[in-house]
Order: sequence, then C-alpha cells, then structure tokens
Amino acid sequence: MVLANSCRPLITLVMSGVLLLLMGIGPARAVPPDIFGVWDPDSVNVGGWQLDPDTGQLTALEPGVVSADPFQYKYELQCHLGGGDFDTPCLGRRLDCTNGPDGTDGFPVMWLKAPAGVQNPVWTIHSGPTCFYDPKPEDLLPRIAAMIQTEFQKLPIAAGTVTAQPSPHTLRGAETNFFAAAAEQQFDLTLLAQNVHVTAKPLQYTWNYGDGTSRGPQTAAGGPLPEDRWGERTLTSHVYTQTGDFSVALTTHFQGTYSVNGGPPLPIPGQGEFSSPPQTVSVWRSVTRNYADDCLRNAQGQGCPGVAAPAP
Repeated sequence: MVLANSCRPLITLVMSGVLLLLMGIGPARAVPPDIFGVWDPDSVNVGGWQLDPDTGQLTALEPGVVSADPFQYKYELQCHLGGGDFDTPCLGRRLDCTNGPDGTDGFPVMWLKAPAGVQNPVWTIHSGPTCFYDPKPEDLLPRIAAMIQTEFQKLPIAAGTVTAQPSPHTLRGAETNFFAAAAEQQFDLTLLAQNVHVTAKPLQYTWNYGDGTSRGPQTAAGGPLPEDRWGERTLTSHVYTQTGDFSVALTTHFQGTYSVNGGPPLPIPGQGEFSSPPQTVSVWRSVTRNYADDCLRNAQGQGCPGVAAPAP
C-alpha cells in the first residue's frame, strides 16, 4: 500500500460513519496543504494487511500470501470527512507524524477492521490514530514485476477460436484447412493497491490435431479458403491418415505489456498460454475408381446410376 508523497495521486482512502462518531462532526474545510493526494469517497483501501499476533502491528502481506487472520483491515486518514473535506477541530489536534523513521514524514491514520471475505462489510475501529509510513511508489515496481507474469496467466483472456474447412466432416488423405481468430484484449486490475493496466496481444499459435500430431508454436494463424480451393495445402492445414473423430485443440500464446498508475508500458516476461475448447472433426474415407467407358455407352457400367458399387 502506498500513500502519495507528492501531488501525484496514487492511493485513495474512504471515510466511514464509525470514524465520524469517533472524531465528532465539526466544521469542514478542504484538504490541508501538508496532506497530498486525492481522497475519493468511492474507493476503499482494504485487504493486503494482516495483524502480527506477536507485535500487535499491522503489516503488509507479501505477494501471494493468504492471511489466516479472521479480519480484513483498511486505514483512513485521521480527520477525513470524505471527498476533499476534513474536520477542522480534529485537524487542530491530529497526530504529528513529521520527522519519522530515517527523517521521513508519515500520515496520521485510523485503522478499521471487518470480517475477512465479506463484501461491503460494516467497519469498526481497530486502533489509532497512528502514524503511517510506507515505501515510495517506485519501491513497489520490483514487487509488481515479480507478480505480473503469474497474474497475467490468471486473466480471463479469450483464447483464439478454431475453424476447419471442410467441417464438421473431412476426408482421409486430403488437406484439411484450419485457421484461428484471436484479438488484442485490455484489462485493468489492482496489484499491491496500485492500478495496473494490461494489454494482451496474440503472438503465436500451437495446433494439436488430435491424432498425435501437432504444429507450432508458429506466428501463422491461417485464414479461410473459398470452397473451390478446399483441399489445398496451407501453413496450418493437416492431412489425416486414419478415419474417425478427432479433437482439435488450439493454444494461443499472448504477449503482454503492463503499466502502473498510468506510467509507461512495460513488457511482461514470457507469454501467457490460453487454450480454446476442443473442436471435433470427423474424418471419412474417400474411394476413387477409374472406368473404361461412360454410362451413355454402357448404362450397366460401374459407377452408373442404379449400379451397385463393388465391395471395397
């Protein structure tokens, strides 16, 4: 959790009714000049904190750690009434958090708690006022960078869709054309209470044709063919040597970038792999025979209407 140390707003806090009861509602004025940031009453600073049972201190959770604490916590700026308003009498007696550890300045806050896992809970006072000292925003970037690849793979990215030509039936020994359709996608998420924007762009494709053969990863997604060209070989086509039903699966490899709090886009290392639901293709047998004459000369010839084909 980061509290802005300059005019650039990074984290927003929210007031609660129980905090007003504690402080008392008095005349309000705008945010004092020595407190920077934008205090948005519609946003809540929750989660990411746990109570150390040994020290009684609230500490930030490490990435990927799930707290066993039965409560969730949030902090609110002392004397905050919501929006950009503050309680003037309270400001006159608020906690002095200047010249803290290593000479840094902090912010006076109240800590609230609510049952863990409850959405939109009723918050109660946990402790405070106390001084809050937190790392500079840039200190969080390495932690976010260490998390971003795992979080990227968790995103609900829509994998590419598969189309086969011909479909749903094709012929043994013939080229079956497969092609993929995938789109660039955008996501917004929160990591360590920072706003992270992610762009996912399809980059490569891996085909599993269901008969034990695969192709890729390759950059070619393939494309549709007009019906009079079905059977032509393409960069993504496949020839089945056996008849039967085969499940064709496509894995789309996405390359991602992310930006933190509106900063410059940064590359996400590696790729995210997302698979589409398998598509069943039925492979039929085709039989070709040559005949010496035509049906006009010999109406009873093989291949003529009404004449049964010989046993295979």
